[in-house]
Amino acid sequence: MKRRSLVQLAAGLLATSLFAAPLAFAQSADEAPDVMIKRLSDDVLAAIRSDASVKSGDINRVMTLVDTKIMPNVNFQRMTSSAVGPAWRQATPDQRQKLQQEFKTLLVRTYSGALAQVSDEQVSMKPLRAAPGDTDVVVRSEIRGRGEPIQLEYRLEKTPQGWKIYNLNVLGVWLVETYRSQFAQEINAKGVDGLIASLSERNRANNNRKG
Repeated sequence: MKRRSLVQLAAGLLATSLFAAPLAFAQSADEAPDVMIKRLSDDVLAAIRSDASVKSGDINRVMTLVDTKIMPNVNFQRMTSSAVGPAWRQATPDQRQKLQQEFKTLLVRTYSGALAQVSDEQVSMKPLRAAPGDTDVVVRSEIRGRGEPIQLEYRLEKTPQGWKIYNLNVLGVWLVETYRSQFAQEINAKGVDGLIASLSERNRANNNRKG
């Protein structure tokens, strides 16, 4: 697999792992963050390999997978609010809900095609650099396949319900910061409603290309 393709695969796994965690992960609030990420990663890879529709990039199947799973392993509101930036505080509850939905759809639609590339990739974990009492950690891992391994990092926070992901890194690029720069331009030009409209249009365009 070419390096560019593997990078896309890594991003796809990150986006999918945000939403495809089985309920089992909600039942282990005391699970260490690196152990949780390892189990989640292995489960996602296994699920993709066993589901031909997901592997083919069937967006309806991917979205069904997203919408039918409970997401105890991600603080998606924090992720969205961080990507939107200061404008989030002025957004109405309805605007916040629309921003979260459109952002989720954007992530899933953007990377769903990469899932078809999953074959014999494996996820390995790096030593966790955290003290026992830490409540905010970075878990480092990598995807190994053909070619050079791809470095993946997850930022997690500890909550009463267990560890939750709120940011992702592929090859040194943090997802939230990348989108924050893009979103800031839209908000400065057209406000929060303009950003929502822009995300909606991008999602429709992605859907048309995949169709």
